[in-house]
Amino acid sequence: LASTASDYLRAGETVSPLQHIWSMSVQGQFYIALLAIIFAFAYLLRRPLGRHLRWVFIVVLTALTVASFVYAIIAHNTDQAVAYYNSFARAWELTLGALIGALVPYVRWPMWVRTVVATVSLLAILLCGWFIDGVNEFPGPWTLVPVGATVLFILSAANRAADPHTGGKLPLPNRLLASKPFVALGSMAYSLYLWHWPLLIFWLAYSGRDHAGFLDGAIVLLVSGVLAWLTTRYVETPLRYKAPAPRQVNEVVVPWRTRMRRPTIVLGSIVTLLGVTLTATSFTWREHVTVERASGKELSGLSARDYPGARALINNAKVPKLPMRPTVLEAKDDVPESTHAGCISDFSNVDVINCTYGNKDAQRTIALAGGSHAEHWLTALDLLGRMHDFKVVTYLKMGCPLTTEQKPLVMGDNRPYPKCREWNEKVMPKLLADKPDYVFTTSTRPWNIKPGDVMPGFYVGIWQEFLDAGIDVLAMRDTPWLVRSNNKPFFPADCLADGGDAVSCGVKRAAVLSDDNPTLAFVKRFPNLKPLDMSDAVCRPDFCRVVEGNVLMYHDSHHLSATYMRTMTNELGRQLAAATGWW
Repeated sequence: LASTASDYLRAGETVSPLQHIWSMSVQGQFYIALLAIIFAFAYLLRRPLGRHLRWVFIVVLTALTVASFVYAIIAHNTDQAVAYYNSFARAWELTLGALIGALVPYVRWPMWVRTVVATVSLLAILLCGWFIDGVNEFPGPWTLVPVGATVLFILSAANRAADPHTGGKLPLPNRLLASKPFVALGSMAYSLYLWHWPLLIFWLAYSGRDHAGFLDGAIVLLVSGVLAWLTTRYVETPLRYKAPAPRQVNEVVVPWRTRMRRPTIVLGSIVTLLGVTLTATSFTWREHVTVERASGKELSGLSARDYPGARALINNAKVPKLPMRPTVLEAKDDVPESTHAGCISDFSNVDVINCTYGNKDAQRTIALAGGSHAEHWLTALDLLGRMHDFKVVTYLKMGCPLTTEQKPLVMGDNRPYPKCREWNEKVMPKLLADKPDYVFTTSTRPWNIKPGDVMPGFYVGIWQEFLDAGIDVLAMRDTPWLVRSNNKPFFPADCLADGGDAVSCGVKRAAVLSDDNPTLAFVKRFPNLKPLDMSDAVCRPDFCRVVEGNVLMYHDSHHLSATYMRTMTNELGRQLAAATGWW
């Protein structure tokens, strides 16, 4: 789990349904190691220390607790995903409880102090889930909040008999948790822990969601509670508490092998049944994950915390140490939905294909027009349309931007592209007739003869036509095209597969982007232009890497992957809001 960075708090359909059992392994290691240490010290120091042995244990436990806590902080800052499962990084959470247990006889608190401590610690336990991001903060110093609060809550009710003023009474919060409903819930806590996680993971896999909402989460907890009660009632309790019946006079002594036969058969049957069930469901879960990955659907559900992508550049989001997604094998198929749906005309087709995304019933319309570099923005525009009540209608053709050029060429190899001209002669009249609220298209292209980017002259006529028709243009600066010094394009996925990394497979920013957005020079002449520039969501100040925030940026040499585009949604939404005033 540590090597794959499978964080327990990152619930999702690709997470193992048995992953939560990791904590029991830590507990088992702790019990064995701590008992070994205690017995070793007790044996070696029993004579020289005698009655002072208790304080030796306290000193040893204190040293272990401090060492583990310091190690947890260091490991958390170095590699949080691995530290999450590290037994020694977790040991202080358990040794602290043992240390406090050794200090219980020295607790002499008046009732008002106990009540305040119990109230504050209980509130800290209840609220830490809302205010502490356990996915990124555990097992670091913030773990002190739930662990420390639990320890203080226990101490608030400890050693009450030693204080005559308490009369042995519990503080009010402790009395609440000592009531029958909470005691009953606590008695099946272990079974509840075992059941809740696989049910949650199977539900997420079945529903295709990346997290459970309030209603389905409550149902998962309810079903977990029922199964936990049944497990406690019919499995745990009989195994733990069944006492032998008192022997009657002249009772025939039954050999122990005979007495053990029936419970052994029952226990063996239960273990076998559970093993078969869990194995079968695990195979089903694995098959589901495989199918989802093969179809590309699983990429759309990646955790934003695990795979911040562009947010690592724009918002300085923390990037956990995780494998890159999409992988080099997944990249080529990580394309917009419009490509799969045939909503973009291919190189030989001159028909104008309209497909609708976003909120299909909305009154406000953005026309997504141009070539494939306009198309790759569809993934984010579709999400924003659903969020902010507008629809996105496609007017797209592969390799063909909106242009007034009479003899257009294919970008990259400069082949004549007469079909592009034919398509433009059809699409421009249709766009002007449909009169959308905005036309979203690219406004720049890379230079073929020198570094940087430029607004081609054949775009100017397009801006004029839209200006004359009273249509505003959301003019998006084009994203970098990846080429080597020999002007040959290259695929980042291939470069990475050949042993490259995010930097060696990238390009200098100055080689692909000019210092200023070329569109800005035309805004005064064409007031209908609304410049958009997402360059800072793709490139660092001096370099354009091919992987940011654990996400592979390109699915080929110059089109952004759909997965990376999803991570750009918030920043694109911010710029669109400023340009349109819609939200």
